[in-house]
Amino acid sequence: MTLGLSRLRLSPDVFWGLSLPELAAMAGAFGEPAGLSRGEVEALMQRFPD
Repeated sequence: MTLGLSRLRLSPDVFWGLSLPELAAMAGAFGEPAGLSRGEVEALMQRFPD
């Protein structure tokens, strides 16, 4: 509760509405997502040129 209500500053309604995986993700339990490589960005730019 301290994490959600104090550190993350969630309202009680939002805190109690979270699932455990959602709270864990907000707490950083899954680490930082990996960024896209240059090749992945170029492939997306080719696929979606606008």
